[in-house]
Amino acid sequence: MEEHEQTQIVTRAGAIDLIRGDRLHCLELSLGEEIERRFVVGPLGVKIGRTAPSDIVIADSEISRAHCMVALLNDELLVSDLNSTNGTFVDGERVTAVRTLPVGSVLQVGNRSFKHEWRTRAEIEQSNDFDRDLHKAAAYVKALLPPPVEEGPIRVKWFYKPSAKLGGDAFGYGPLGEGKSVCYLIDVAGHGTGAAMHAVAIMNQLRQKSLPNTDMARPELVLSTLNELFQMEDHAGLYFTIWYGVYDRETRWLSFASGGHHPAYLVSADGAEFTPLHTRNVIIGAMPAMPFTQASVLVPPGASICLFSDGVFEIVDKDGLQWTIGTFIDLLRDRDAGYLGDPQKIYRAIAARAQPHTLDDDFSFVVATFE
Repeated sequence: MEEHEQTQIVTRAGAIDLIRGDRLHCLELSLGEEIERRFVVGPLGVKIGRTAPSDIVIADSEISRAHCMVALLNDELLVSDLNSTNGTFVDGERVTAVRTLPVGSVLQVGNRSFKHEWRTRAEIEQSNDFDRDLHKAAAYVKALLPPPVEEGPIRVKWFYKPSAKLGGDAFGYGPLGEGKSVCYLIDVAGHGTGAAMHAVAIMNQLRQKSLPNTDMARPELVLSTLNELFQMEDHAGLYFTIWYGVYDRETRWLSFASGGHHPAYLVSADGAEFTPLHTRNVIIGAMPAMPFTQASVLVPPGASICLFSDGVFEIVDKDGLQWTIGTFIDLLRDRDAGYLGDPQKIYRAIAARAQPHTLDDDFSFVVATFE
């Protein structure tokens, strides 16, 4: 397991039915105001660390390989630090000897926090069912994403990592007919299976390339039709942003429109110039009968288009600084790092810089390079 990845696994603690009665001791790993993972603590206890064979593994550079131990004794949780580099804390106090972790208290390990809660078996089963639904939805979304394109006049690479709660990112690209190609990215507001399935419904409309009474080669008309089809009042209050572009392979002109979405960027072949591609249009689904505009740009040989969701740059780094899209673009400008040639590499770089709990949205990054 690579340390830059945010992965939590439980090897035995969550799989053993250990406590009689209806209530179980749980450590709930928080992501903002939401529960990211829930771990049951039984008589064997759990060891928390950065690598296996810890029972709860968290890839965080602030966490030692074997960081702390949480034991169950006489129906109480006890915490002991395992000589970790950065310490273990209970309600803000450093653990220097074995001490209790009362129900409602917070255990801090590196940049992550666990809250000790009583949970009924029914609550845990319901949570497990929800997690399974999220995993199925994430797998379904990823199965609909087009494969990378390694050869041809337009080469495409991408990296996609859904958040723990699964957001509404989706993207697509491919030929449109008459010597044109299309590329788009959508980002549905919110998290969970509802947001993911809404993204799938939108993506299916675009994949079929047959919106009603719409020229798919005109981005402003595509956004207008999507806005009418997916009004939030008819779709459980869900709305989304989108960037949609059409490239003419003969003339090398790219027509594009963004609906509430931040810019995509046109990057010169030498990586020296980053040109934002953006139009001032409202988000999709908020208001009916809204006008949409498009713009165009000439794509030089060897240039690339970078298209990404806001989960790529809306982070807080380990120095406590809130990133902006400008911070992210400054990172991309590092030509020696080669981020544009390896989208997964940019994820690793951001994960290494971010406070882990701030990577709480889907991460979608697409690079299309034009010969």
